[in-house]
Amino acid sequence: MNPWDEISGANAGYVLELYERYQSDPGSVDDETRAAFRTWTPPPATAAAPAAAAAPSDLNAAIAAVTLAESIRRYGHLAAALDPIGFNRPVGDPSLHPQSHGLTTDTLKALPASIIGGPVAAGAANAFEAIERLRAIYCATSGHDFAQVFVPDERVWLREAVEARRFRPPTDPIESRELLDRITQVEVFERFLQRTFPGKTRFSIEGLDLMIPVLDEIIADAAASGVKHVLIAMAHRGRLNVLAHVMRKPYPQILAEFKDPLFSRSSRIDLGWMGDVKYHAGARVEHPDRPQTLVISMPPNPSHLEAVDPLLVGMARAAATSTSTPGAPVLKPQEVLGILIHGDAAFPGQGIVAETLNLSRLTGWNVGGTIHIIANNQLGFTADPHESFSTSYASGLARGFKIPIVHVNADDPVACIEAARLSWAYRQRFQLDFLIDLVGYRRHGHNEGDEPAFTQPQLYQRVSEHPTVRRQYAEALVASGAVPATLPDELVAKHGAAMEAAYAGLKPEEHYVPEVPVVPPSGAAARVDTAVPLDRLVALNDALSQVPAGFTVHKKLERGRERKKAMLATPDEPTIDWSAAEELALASTLADGIPVRFTGEDAERGTFSHRHAVLHDAVTGDKHVPLQALPQAKAAFEIHNSALSELAVLGFELGYNLQEPKRLVLWEAQYGDFINGAQTILDEYLMSGRAKWGMAPSVVLLLPHGYEGQGPDHSSARVERFLQLAADTNVRIVNCTTAAQYFHVLRRQALLLDTDPLPLIILTPKSLLRHPMVASPARELAEGRFQKVIDDVVTAKAPSKVKRLVLCSGKVFVDLVSSEARKNDTSVAIARVEQLYPFPAEQVRGLCERYGKLKEVCWVQEEPENMGGWDFVRGELERLIDGRWPLRYVGRVRNSSPSEGSAAWHQVNQRALVAQAFEDKADVPDATRVVAKQV
Repeated sequence: MNPWDEISGANAGYVLELYERYQSDPGSVDDETRAAFRTWTPPPATAAAPAAAAAPSDLNAAIAAVTLAESIRRYGHLAAALDPIGFNRPVGDPSLHPQSHGLTTDTLKALPASIIGGPVAAGAANAFEAIERLRAIYCATSGHDFAQVFVPDERVWLREAVEARRFRPPTDPIESRELLDRITQVEVFERFLQRTFPGKTRFSIEGLDLMIPVLDEIIADAAASGVKHVLIAMAHRGRLNVLAHVMRKPYPQILAEFKDPLFSRSSRIDLGWMGDVKYHAGARVEHPDRPQTLVISMPPNPSHLEAVDPLLVGMARAAATSTSTPGAPVLKPQEVLGILIHGDAAFPGQGIVAETLNLSRLTGWNVGGTIHIIANNQLGFTADPHESFSTSYASGLARGFKIPIVHVNADDPVACIEAARLSWAYRQRFQLDFLIDLVGYRRHGHNEGDEPAFTQPQLYQRVSEHPTVRRQYAEALVASGAVPATLPDELVAKHGAAMEAAYAGLKPEEHYVPEVPVVPPSGAAARVDTAVPLDRLVALNDALSQVPAGFTVHKKLERGRERKKAMLATPDEPTIDWSAAEELALASTLADGIPVRFTGEDAERGTFSHRHAVLHDAVTGDKHVPLQALPQAKAAFEIHNSALSELAVLGFELGYNLQEPKRLVLWEAQYGDFINGAQTILDEYLMSGRAKWGMAPSVVLLLPHGYEGQGPDHSSARVERFLQLAADTNVRIVNCTTAAQYFHVLRRQALLLDTDPLPLIILTPKSLLRHPMVASPARELAEGRFQKVIDDVVTAKAPSKVKRLVLCSGKVFVDLVSSEARKNDTSVAIARVEQLYPFPAEQVRGLCERYGKLKEVCWVQEEPENMGGWDFVRGELERLIDGRWPLRYVGRVRNSSPSEGSAAWHQVNQRALVAQAFEDKADVPDATRVVAKQV
């Protein structure tokens, strides 16, 4: 029988509408619907009965019954018994009761079941019986929350699947013995840890034990459908149990971590290796016992509970993306599944969740659907739900993103397994997110040393008396005769013995061996050859200049494009501007076979209209991406304008980078200041990921930086914060002042992805993007390399005249060398520190010693004294100067705000600091918010 024959009522009307669309255009419906319609014909229309027309009272009753049925479908979840311990009663809704619609039991019994529609009407004696079936589905221990799903295809499919009980026994059987065995394993593990390591923090899964079988079911269904890689991210609650039973982390290793042995041999002072607590750890496992090897990964997660969310989906995007061929990358979402496990207080409470959900349907960030599970223990540490969120449910945020939600009682194994099966089936069919709100409780406090009765005494009186889900399920199976009465105790004994055996044979120093980061080869960055021969540059530039036949470039871009075509004709003239250097660096990287992903806020055009990586036909609006049409390319290129988010987007790009470290991944902020919005990702992952977890991120951040009088929020990329977190060679931070430097540092980053990967922070220019002093000759791209320090080309010719060495970084160099004071003063050498970290101490020392009559070393910066590079470079300079020369600071005074809000005052202060860089006096009074002082 074709299942479409079982659909009736309003749903039947929709099916007939789909069938009409199929008949006129088979391509207008999806593959599964098209296959069903090939063997289906609509049932004949029921002939009108010759009897007299229905009485108005009968018609009103029928309408009321249909309205009641739709209310149950829409609001039934409000009456569902979701709380296992019954402490939080369902709120219900008047529309769920027949009386609210003027109906009685007798009235409903007098109406045919067919008016209720859907699978529940099949075989029902009357409307009353059909309504009761609906109530058993929508108001029992599962709350199906689908009203926010506006697409009819999705909503009809969801309702049909739920009402037909497609994913429940007997339609889809459950191996009850296996499920009991699994729940027993979960419980015994937690109780063994509680007994063996009293007081040790583990964030027990107890009260949400069925999370493990839910994950089992989703993963098994995904693997059976051809998924090759499952990625799971979660915070603390239940993490150890997931690591043990889903990720197959050996018991001895987990037990050894509880012993917390001290390993002198694992200490890596050179890398600052510090490790992390056991319930933050990640893991990776391969399951070769399936038709195809299935990889399951879990990234580490810090105590910023939801910080991992965008990383996980970024990792899923990378794993699902093929970049081995030129052009745009190919997304294969059917091969990868991401699962995010959230906390019930964190899901609505932390904004990174909303930012991550917003990415789910965007072109450059789509992963073909993520399955979300809220581990809902109905408490946030000590806070009750009404103190944690303003929505009706912890999951309320997801409704705004049209995500279907199933709220399910975590003490009902059948309902939980059904939710798991439904989530995968929906994700597989529609390639969209799905959310399971797994509503349980927390058997202990927030951690095992916490006393929950201090703040929830009544609740925890109930918890202490409440039987575990294992006990409830075992008693139900024994009572039904499904298992012998002895089996539950036998399973407890079996799993207890496995834990005891693992503990008895425990050798902590053998079973717990931390994975320590590998030291990159010394000097790899200095040795890499980033130059690209001139003839190759010419060929790349010619190819980048081409557009498809009939493509109309905007007339305002034509002049610049024509100039670009000829810029390599005179290789010794400074014709290469910033954007040209970037495009050639990326093109040559693609030609080397290294894929590139470039995203950011307005990255396609560039905030300052300097990039135009995506051309738009001025007539048709069609797009052309020159780097995707590059004939020399051996790998894929993609560029996307990102959502106006820093936290989630940067987390996503970092996750993408960590999953596929051999791809060059760049993210650009609209203004460098906006990196503030991503501070959690910077602190928890980018800068400390290697020290805590052995990560090797190599993402590139392009942060426009420089003081041009645009105010506090458009001046500083907060380099001081990166420098504060810089240690043990965990990052490279550069502030390039020429196009050639930018070219070489991008090439260096790409070529070091294999051998010496590090994050790269580039402070990029704004007003200098088109400044002639930033332009470089093509010869420097073809024959040069990145210079960490650039000497003064003028004073280097007569070093004996130099009395003061001015060190600076970035845009302030242009202000200094183009000033009037510079023209008349040959005693001041102005050198650029292009790489701030790792600090080029040897190069700076050599620079100082080159000027034999040096009297003073001076650091000049635009930023306030407590910002910019000064706090960091001061210690470095004092060490290498070692008292041989006085050290002087010139810059803005300490301030709580990065810059002036007035362009006029900016100019005054900028002129003052430039003048003081050349001033003879060592100390200048603070008259204009600028200070010069010896330190």
